[in-house]
Amino acid sequence: MSVFSLIIINKAGGLVYQREFQPGLRKLSTNDYLVLAGTFHGVHAITRSITPKLPLPVTAPATTPTTSTPNAVSPSATSTPAPSTVTHSFPNPGIPATGLETMETDKFRLTCFQTLTGTKFLLFTDPTMTNIDVIMKKIYELYADFVMKNPFYQLEMPVRCESFDRNLTGWLRGRA
Repeated sequence: MSVFSLIIINKAGGLVYQREFQPGLRKLSTNDYLVLAGTFHGVHAITRSITPKLPLPVTAPATTPTTSTPNAVSPSATSTPAPSTVTHSFPNPGIPATGLETMETDKFRLTCFQTLTGTKFLLFTDPTMTNIDVIMKKIYELYADFVMKNPFYQLEMPVRCESFDRNLTGWLRGRA
């Protein structure tokens, strides 16, 4: 198994879930995980605000009138499309700025997936691992199914859901 650890941070930067999947990892205290969650939340916010907004080409069709004789009526006497002109759109409101998404060292890779509600999933994996997006989507799907649909779970509070733990661990073991 190449997944080392999973951390879930709420939209306010608070730690709501932490789980290690590899034995032998250096143990961190609860306070260390709280500091890690808050620090990452701040770094993510800063990197989101300094992400450059790149111009995206937007094509705008232009038309030019055609010439015709004054008394002649012809269907081609309207206008014909001319070559389109390219303009740039700053900033692009359709694409939200993202913050830190991946950090890689020779020992691990940190991948961050942020939901539309602001919840962040931090996945620590082996740097050579592939298909991280598939794993993140499955983790998010399990979170939605077993945490968010749990009538006893309160939003933004720590995740204490045995079915989520059990299914997450089982799925990760099954793919190893």
